[in-house]
Amino acid sequence: MMRALWTAGGGMMAQQFNVDVISNNLANVNTTGYKKERAEFKDLLYETVDRAYMLNGSGKPVNLQVGHGTAVVASVKNFSAGNLEKTDNNLDFAINGDAFFQVKGPTGETAYTKDGSFKVSIGDQGNILTTSDGFPVLDDTGNPITLNVDVSKLTVTSSGELNYIDQTGATVSLGQKIGLVKFPNKQGLEAIGNNLFKPNSASGAAVLDADQGDKSSLQQGYLESSNVQVVEEMVKMIVAQRAYEINSKAIQSADEMLGLANNLRK
Repeated sequence: MMRALWTAGGGMMAQQFNVDVISNNLANVNTTGYKKERAEFKDLLYETVDRAYMLNGSGKPVNLQVGHGTAVVASVKNFSAGNLEKTDNNLDFAINGDAFFQVKGPTGETAYTKDGSFKVSIGDQGNILTTSDGFPVLDDTGNPITLNVDVSKLTVTSSGELNYIDQTGATVSLGQKIGLVKFPNKQGLEAIGNNLFKPNSASGAAVLDADQGDKSSLQQGYLESSNVQVVEEMVKMIVAQRAYEINSKAIQSADEMLGLANNLRK
């Protein structure tokens, strides 16, 4: 009977984590470039009461086992594309494809993002392209992108090359290109907040998108919205809530059965 208490308790803890993940998805429904998460579970240790066997044409064809519940094993990002929203802002960019922008993170390391809502900040070398938090956006050589031109005249090609329209109407290259990168295993990327990801040994090192066969493209004047579907998350929330409730009922039933056993009289 005690096994039922611990098993159902573990189920409640797992569903609580599931609700936490769903709540984070719903909280970020309007976050630019946000990628929804999904909690994944595994079953725990099994106690084998009687093992299956066959001997001389007879025996027991099935096992007698009882499990010890479930536990959360992973929270997996879904990197499917969100809708592209037209903003008509020259400093807004959306990526068509699996690539990421490169930025100089808060501690000086290179971080990666899908959020292309960029701004212009004043730096030591002039105006630089940054994220909304002020992190410099990097080009394909790993250097901050400088924009010492009228940003209203800025144009960016689908491959990320930065140009501007001069007074004669001619297109002049700025000599820099927005750095787009991909990862061998993007599911291994670690979210660090501020719409940023950092790589690790599971994700593999970043490789330039231009060196890949299936290239991504940029859309200037657009932003990629969150890929969270509110109705889908609400359905998941209801299922998780019911699973949590039924596990609590299992604890109550186990407690009542223990109470009955304790009250037995000879």
